[in-house]
Formats: sequence, structure tokens, C-alpha cells
Amino acid sequence: MLPIVLVLLDGLGDRAHDVLGGRTAGEAAATPNLDALAARGSCGLLYAVGPGRAPSSEVAHWAMLGYRPDEFPGRAVFEALGRGQAVNDEHVFAYAALRPAERREDGWWLTGRPDPQRDAEEAAELVGRCDGIEIDGLAFSLEQVWRGEAVLRIAGGADDRVTDTDAFFRDRHPVLRPRPLVPEAGRTARACEEWSREAMRRLEGERFNVITLKWFGRPRRAPNFRERHGLAGAFAAESAFLRGLGRCVGLEPTEAKLDLGFVAERLEAGDTFVYVHDKRVDEGGHTKDPDVKQRAIEDLDAELANLPSERAIVCVTGDHATPASPEVIHSGDPVPLLVAGPGVRADGVTTFGELDCARGVLGQLRGADLMPVLLNAADRPLFLGSRPTPVDGADGYPDREELEALI
Repeated sequence: MLPIVLVLLDGLGDRAHDVLGGRTAGEAAATPNLDALAARGSCGLLYAVGPGRAPSSEVAHWAMLGYRPDEFPGRAVFEALGRGQAVNDEHVFAYAALRPAERREDGWWLTGRPDPQRDAEEAAELVGRCDGIEIDGLAFSLEQVWRGEAVLRIAGGADDRVTDTDAFFRDRHPVLRPRPLVPEAGRTARACEEWSREAMRRLEGERFNVITLKWFGRPRRAPNFRERHGLAGAFAAESAFLRGLGRCVGLEPTEAKLDLGFVAERLEAGDTFVYVHDKRVDEGGHTKDPDVKQRAIEDLDAELANLPSERAIVCVTGDHATPASPEVIHSGDPVPLLVAGPGVRADGVTTFGELDCARGVLGQLRGADLMPVLLNAADRPLFLGSRPTPVDGADGYPDREELEALI
């Protein structure tokens, strides 16, 4: 059985651009290292959630790592875990953001955000001013993380099935009223609305005068990575919420950029799964300049010359598409996928890009297919018809620690 290395290039997928000759940034980029890896392996396309579905990074990762929507705790829980905060299922969590807003006849419209350096002290004081509010038996506490953004913890029997107030598309609509997704969440939604109004009263006259809420959730029971897949190891990312996601599934979180030296060290230490994440391609896509995204992919390719495909199953893919145009955050376009390593067949694809990978033997996969494909390539699939452990949703050959011998 082989270890698995997953290299996740955030926002890798794209749309075709006239300025790139009708190609995506990945297709236009010169990527000799990824091309060589593709030529030695199997390729395909990946939709993290499904064709046309535009997932956030946390939703895409959750599916790709083999976890179900009913097990998803919400990004606010990941934000808390990634910053070392304790969480438990007695509390509901949301992500709170201090923002400037102007009053118009149809509501409050966001106009910007605090500068992480210049406004840090002011933002921290204003967030602190809104800590410790109690409404209808629910206690709201804020713990700032940076630039006026904080994890909101709600104690007292709250329900997490509440809609966001945050105007994620601030040019399209004003700050929203929180609403319950189910009748049982009505009390929490009403309390969150009153909390939002009380925060505005406490911030009246300040430059930053509203606090928005999003990503409501709470910890949920789910098998850890060893239980579900028979794997254990490291989860390296710069973003706190991703490290929190890794911690949530029982992988060892590490704050690090893409570093193949780190991968080699963890494989030498005996890890059976190593995840490394890089944000630069996504950042290039968000500039809405196809040339910038193309250069970001080329820069990353230059760092991928020594992927350990001779000793591990190596997968390179992305979590979603971040088109370099038009003005969308993420899109539901496919992401190129390659898998290489001992025993993986070469399928005739010789270049790494959406159209080329579409001709690969892996075909078009969804996020939930990724871990079974990688476990199979690593000679670790759970034989269906065998039930060696009681783990719900197990799909990998179980780790020895998960087996109980009859003595």
C-alpha cells in the first residue's frame, strides 16, 4: 500500500478568455512539470459538488475529502478551530465582520472593510464594545481574529439553521435580515436580528458601524480521517479556516506554504496522507486579469519539479474554478485533475489543462469520488462486501488501530 499526496491549487479552474486565444489560464500556461506528470499518469476533470455548482473552498474541500453535507459543521467552526479556539456542539458559531455601511432608502449597504494594519486597534476596540450581549436567553460572545473579524459564539440553546446577514455581494444587495431555515430556528433568528440592531446602536457614529454574520454552524459527529479512509497525516495550509478543517477531520494542521521539502519529511516520518495547499492561483483569478492567473500557474509549476510520484500516489487538482473573468467569485466550471504514481496507467494525455484532461481515463468526477479514486490507486480501497469496522461511510482499507481482534 502506498501513501497519498494531495496538492491542492486553490481556484485552479477557469473559463476560456479571448486574450488567451480562447484558452483558460491553465491551458495557456507553460507547465512543463505538470505536463510531464500528466504524461505519466491518469487525468480527468473534477466538479467538487457538481456541474455548474459554484462551491466555496470549505464546501469543496469537505466533499473532496470524503465527507457528506449532513456532516458539515459550517465554516465558522473551521475558523474557530484554525485559530486554536475550543468548540463543542452546545454552542452555535457564526463569523462576524465589522464593516462600514451607509444608510439608503432600501437598507444598509456595505462600503468597504477595515484595513488590517491601519485600522487594527480601532477595529479591536469596536468589536470588544459588542461582546457579551444577551438576548432572549442567548449569550453572544465575540473573539476577534483580525481586521475587525471575529468568531461569534452563541450559547443558551441556539439553532444554527439561520441565514446570513452578510451582503456577500455588496454591490447587489444591502445587509440582510437573518431568517430561520426551519421553524425551530425562529428564536435564534429573531435574537440574531436584535443582536445586529444592538451592535449598530453601540457603533452609531463610528466609521465602522455594522457587524455582519455568516457561515452559521455547529460541530457535528463525523468519523475522523483515519476511521473513514484508513489514513493519517498532515494538512498544510496558510489559511486558518483550512487548518481548522484539517483539524476537524483529525489531520495534523500545519501553517505552511506549498513546500515539497515538507512533503518529503512527512512521508519519511511515515504519514500515509499529506495535503498541501497553495492560494496563489486563486488570488490570480480574483484579479480578473487572465495574464496574472496564467503567470501564477507558471510560477507554481516551477516549484513542482520534485513531486514524489516514484514513492507515493500524487494528485494535483483544484477545489473550484476562480475565473479570471467575468465578475464572479467562483464558478461551476470543471477543474483539471491528474493522478500519478506507481501502478497508475498513462492514458495518453500529455499536457495539463481542462480540455486535455477531459480526454483522460478518469473522465468527469465529483468531489465525493476523489478519495475512493486515490485510495484505489494506492492499493487501499475497502473491499465492498467486507465490513471490518462499524465506521459510517468508511471507504478505505482500515488502519490496524481501527481493527479489534478476537482474543
